[in-house]
Amino acid sequence: MITLSPYVRRNISLAWPLALNALLMQSMLMIDTLLVSPLGEIPLAAMGIATTIVAFIMGIQMALANGSQLVMSRAVGSQNSLSLAKACWSGMSINFAVAFIFWILLVVFEQPLVNLITDNPQLQVEVIRYLSVAKYVVLLNAITQVCIALFNGLGKTKIPFKGYLIELPINACLSYVFIYGTAVTPELGVVGAAVGSLAAIFVRFVYLALCVKTLPDLDLKLKVDVPEGLNNIRKHFVEIFPVAANVTMLSIGVSVYQLLYSQLSINAYVAITLVLPWMRAGGQFITAWAHSSAITISQAIGSKQLADLEENVNVSIKLAVLISIVTMIFFFVLSFFIADIYPDMKAETYQALAIIAPIYIFLPLVRGYNTVHGHVLRAMGHTTAVFKINFTGQWVISIPLCALLILYFDASIFWAFAIQPFEEIIKAYPFRYLARKAVKEFSNEHAERLSY
Repeated sequence: MITLSPYVRRNISLAWPLALNALLMQSMLMIDTLLVSPLGEIPLAAMGIATTIVAFIMGIQMALANGSQLVMSRAVGSQNSLSLAKACWSGMSINFAVAFIFWILLVVFEQPLVNLITDNPQLQVEVIRYLSVAKYVVLLNAITQVCIALFNGLGKTKIPFKGYLIELPINACLSYVFIYGTAVTPELGVVGAAVGSLAAIFVRFVYLALCVKTLPDLDLKLKVDVPEGLNNIRKHFVEIFPVAANVTMLSIGVSVYQLLYSQLSINAYVAITLVLPWMRAGGQFITAWAHSSAITISQAIGSKQLADLEENVNVSIKLAVLISIVTMIFFFVLSFFIADIYPDMKAETYQALAIIAPIYIFLPLVRGYNTVHGHVLRAMGHTTAVFKINFTGQWVISIPLCALLILYFDASIFWAFAIQPFEEIIKAYPFRYLARKAVKEFSNEHAERLSY
């Protein structure tokens, strides 16, 4: 009989709700894609472009929440309720302020932005219609992301999971009735998917707010005056900014890749749009494991329990590789059935899906390996070094190469899409070298510097 260490058991208890949370979140996009696909290539491409813009903003919000989650996890480890309250409200203030800024930018500049992305007039109209509703999602998402980070930091990852369980069927049902119309609802086409998403995230917001209010032993009363509160927001921002900058950079990179792929043929772009939600969904298991490792390590740092740090980091990396291999098997099976899942596409779209299949099957192995290294290193305070590795691999090398291949050499979808595993491969050795060095050098002094 296999005996799991307390560290592994705790990580699993944290990781499975995190994975299912993210899986349900990605499922909502896949369901929207399935519902919109019968409308044809133009509405599907419009949703792909619009959700890329919204996902970029939400990526920044999640990045800020991830930074706040590390601060809140350390506060939980130190058993300091005031520190937890300050971290929560500071994170909430920062996240909502950033969301409001992006909302204003969308209101003012959405038309020029869409015109820059595509010169197809019909596509532009559909994208603008979708964004006219979807831009309100970012305001509610700012609050819900910090609430999720709070529950994750407390180790209560099942609460956000239940929120997504409530949100998913509401999103699917409302999206369907607004896309195709009923006797009591208008037929909105692709914009109906945005209406369903907005209504569903509002329900999740209400649920999470009620959970925060009714959770026993959770005191978030902010017993500080205004100057002290503002000073704490400043300190919180200074601490989470490197984490947020790192994750935001990667999120922007994903959006830039997507925008570059939009310059391929419409069938190639639709093929990538169809497979990306599955890639994100499959990658959520390794991301959840990496998140749970970062939470547990942050709590240990907050409580100054560092004796098993090196062993726990090594276990996290080995299990990450195993999870990545299982994900590869899933994608291999998916490649045989993806044409049946989307039966209304053109022959050229199915051909593009077959061409990129080897790439999205291989990608989880190297991406999963790097993901767990990045999360563990950020938990130990090496955010700047992680940022440098990601920035160099993505922005200095891979994105310029992808742009060169698509815009100058007019490369095929295979070579354009192959840049993503190439990026992960060139980052793998620096991540491993830094992780070994960081674990060996980490001490109580480092832990003390990370606590405030």
